[in-house]
Amino acid sequence: MTGMEMLPMGTILALLTNQVLKTAQAAKDVLFEKESFKGLSEHLSDIAPVLKELQHQKINDSQATRQALEFLQSDVKKANHLVEKYKNRARFYLLIKCRYIVKEVQDVTRDIGRSLATLSLANTEVLSGISDQLNRLQNEMQRVEFEASKSQLQIVDKLNQGLTEQKLDQGFANDMLEEIAKAVGVPIEPSEISKELASFRREKEEAEDRKERAEVFFLEQVIELLSRADAAKDHEEIKRRYFQRVEAIERYSSCEEYISPFNPFICPINGNVMVDPVSLCTGTTCERTAIEAWFDCGKRTDPETGQLLEDFSFRSNLPLRKSIEEWRELNYCLKIRSAKMKLLVDEDSCALEALDQMEELLKENSINKDWISIGGVTDVVLTILGDSRNSDVKRKILINLKIVVEGHLRNKEKVIELQGLYHIIPCLGCDSSVSKAAVELLFELSQDDSGSKLSLWSKLCEESTAILFLVALLKGAERESAEKAEIIMLRLCDENEEFIAHVAKAGWYKPLIDRIVQGQDSSGISMAKALAKMELNNEEMRILGEEGILPPLLKMVSSNIESGDASLSALVKLINCHPNKVLLAAFGGIPLILNLMFSSQTHPILITKCSEILAILCSNNDGIEFLVDENRNFLDLDTIVINLLSFQKNPNSSHIIRRYTLRSLLYICKSESRVIKTAVLNGNAVSVVLPLLDESDEEIRETSVNLLFLFSQHEAQGVVEYLLMPRRLEVLVGFLENEDNKDAQMAAVGLLANLPKSEALLTSKLIESEGLNAIINVLKCGSMEAKENALSALFRFTDPSNVESQRIVVELQAYPLLVKFLEEGSETAKARAAALIGNLSMSSYKLSVGSKSAACWCIRRRRRRSCKAHGGICSVDSTFCLLEAHALPLLVKILEERVHSTSFEAIQTLSTLIQEENPPNGVNVLHEANAIKPILEILNWGTSCLKEEALGVLERVFASREMVGQYGSIARLYLLGPMGRNMYENGERMGGKAAKVLSQVERSSRSRSSSFVQGLYG
Repeated sequence: MTGMEMLPMGTILALLTNQVLKTAQAAKDVLFEKESFKGLSEHLSDIAPVLKELQHQKINDSQATRQALEFLQSDVKKANHLVEKYKNRARFYLLIKCRYIVKEVQDVTRDIGRSLATLSLANTEVLSGISDQLNRLQNEMQRVEFEASKSQLQIVDKLNQGLTEQKLDQGFANDMLEEIAKAVGVPIEPSEISKELASFRREKEEAEDRKERAEVFFLEQVIELLSRADAAKDHEEIKRRYFQRVEAIERYSSCEEYISPFNPFICPINGNVMVDPVSLCTGTTCERTAIEAWFDCGKRTDPETGQLLEDFSFRSNLPLRKSIEEWRELNYCLKIRSAKMKLLVDEDSCALEALDQMEELLKENSINKDWISIGGVTDVVLTILGDSRNSDVKRKILINLKIVVEGHLRNKEKVIELQGLYHIIPCLGCDSSVSKAAVELLFELSQDDSGSKLSLWSKLCEESTAILFLVALLKGAERESAEKAEIIMLRLCDENEEFIAHVAKAGWYKPLIDRIVQGQDSSGISMAKALAKMELNNEEMRILGEEGILPPLLKMVSSNIESGDASLSALVKLINCHPNKVLLAAFGGIPLILNLMFSSQTHPILITKCSEILAILCSNNDGIEFLVDENRNFLDLDTIVINLLSFQKNPNSSHIIRRYTLRSLLYICKSESRVIKTAVLNGNAVSVVLPLLDESDEEIRETSVNLLFLFSQHEAQGVVEYLLMPRRLEVLVGFLENEDNKDAQMAAVGLLANLPKSEALLTSKLIESEGLNAIINVLKCGSMEAKENALSALFRFTDPSNVESQRIVVELQAYPLLVKFLEEGSETAKARAAALIGNLSMSSYKLSVGSKSAACWCIRRRRRRSCKAHGGICSVDSTFCLLEAHALPLLVKILEERVHSTSFEAIQTLSTLIQEENPPNGVNVLHEANAIKPILEILNWGTSCLKEEALGVLERVFASREMVGQYGSIARLYLLGPMGRNMYENGERMGGKAAKVLSQVERSSRSRSSSFVQGLYG
């Protein structure tokens, strides 16, 4: 305690107590980091009573006590210096240094605590009365921890990170300046901000004087960043300076582009025009960095005069710096004027020269960003960008515009206001060099969080080509352009969710999927809704599925009604693509959908969506393919069918739900015939579905008739009873007559085909209700499947026991249609047509007998020939004669085609020509039609049933000796050949028939031989 060694102990304590109290009071008045300084103040205030207690007690006047008091006094002085140091500093500076300041306060408090502990040890007995209080105080102070507020630290960390990442854009500067100003209570007004930045610059200058280079470098970075903010600039002052300089250069010729510097502007060390001139004690002025390097390398002389220096200090030469800045600014204005003139010449070479000049200006000083814009150069280059066809000109304009708007909010807004985007966007589709420059410019325009970004978003949404170009760049080979394009779109997607839908429509789905992955929050829900409304082609849906959109949608299904509705609606859209059906099944989505659909707790909205999904899953002939769990095991189809039927029984089911569930039921039944029986027997499907034919909903009626067609194969009687009720049959006939819906027509006629043929009342009512006419019309205009069903339905009208019904069929011109089917129909149609002709032909003998006597004289008079087969006067209309209908050659041709199903019906129909009434005539007709040999050949290739039919016909044929003479030898080959032996082995009945026919042939042959011998020797 220098100078105070001889002072009494009481005086020393009194002085120290007074110093402690003054420092404690001063610490309270520090406005920044109040909590830390308040903590210091409180601890100092707690020390004062200890010092006063020592004054009242007989303190040990020892060397240890005096040394402890000296340490304490030194530490209190440090605390006081700290208080004074930060009491009136620039507020921006205090915030930026908050972490360091808090650390200083904490360290000095701990030092005081340690000094207090030393004093306590030297006076243990004296302080015994307050030992507990003293121990607590010194322990607290030695362990004290102060922290800056979290909000302040967040600002400082954000600033440091931005400086590290070299984020110098205007948006970041605006953001940081606003946060710092609010944190320290500075109004965000240009005048107030200017004052604060001026104080901040003084902090930097003081650091320069202290030669704290790291501190200076850091503060320069902060000042440069904050100076870029709008609030730190006085735009009107910038404009005033520009027009002042423009006025000054009017005395220079328009050809002049440069004013030479004055000699005092040149640094004597490096020979360059100075930027930060400083003056030595000798009056010599040098560039700051140059003179620092001069001294650092050991030189001790004046750079200009060579004089040996005794004082190596220097100070800023502000008047000279101002003069140099004015000179530079005049040259800037000259070059801006020159560049604008060259751009207006409308020649590519001049434009390129001007753009190079412009780029140089922009890189030299940031004020040129403002002056180029104020001088109207931005307007000119935007116009040229839209008009020029030169790629180099476009590229350089885009590069310059990027520099103009980089970190400059006002210029960004101006480019957008000048409709610059309409010229920039087409450049995205140009060659790689131009498109790269264009996307980099757009990237810069999207950098800040101001209103210009919102305007940018709205204009990009208006320009659909912009999104298409950006997506193309994102997917292109140029990596930098792709990265920039992705960042632009992600930023704009963050700004407005509608943009996500736009980029998804253009083929980039990442933002959409990312939002949906977030699940049930509002963003995920809105994106799922947007997806559901999109017009997507099959390829786009496939890509979405491959990129993983289905799992998050499935996760959203069970969250809540809104989330479930949105996700299910999106699934409805996506599973129209077959690969997505595969993925949905693989992810275990089908059981989830079905459980939700069949649960009594599920909201009707979700049931509707689930039923639509099920209908789509089973559509397009997929049937039950996707009704599986994640392991590809089929689900319980019987349970699914019963549950689907329950929706039709439930009176509370909406038309939409009933429509989708009926559709699903139809697809499942078509795909898996086994479940039809389950539906009919366990689900009372017929009684459930029949009333739906009366529904007002056309689709429900059509689906119902398709289902009844399938169900009628197992339970036809219930359908008959229903159709015989008043006005029910007319509904079914209506489906037959509706040529616009081929499927319903096919099902309706198929339903009639499945009903018992023995129901005579139904047959007559069908005739009365024009049902027969409708069936025959189906033969003319329906699909092939419908025609096949119509042919089957005609069997009830062609029963040989009901000639009147047959006559109505023939009168309705069905016969020619049947004959046409023999030639042009499908295999099934040929077989059924042949069988129907056979039914009609069975009545021909009976009808032709009546015509013989009744028209005998009339026939003689007209000399009309009688029918070769039936013996009477035949026609299609009167006797249903198949010869008159020209069906015989076609029936023979069917036999020659060797198709079992059609040949079986054809041979049965041919057998009607050789009935017992007059078999020889029919046999002769078959012979003349070359039908005998094809019948014999059946014994080689036909099935057992077909061979049996052939043997029945041959038995009648070979009852004629003439036919034995014609075919006996060949008949033996078929009856006795290898196939013939197999025929005998295939069964006793067929073998017996074959033996009978062979015996008949042999007997007739012997009889013919005997008659021939008698004729020779008789």
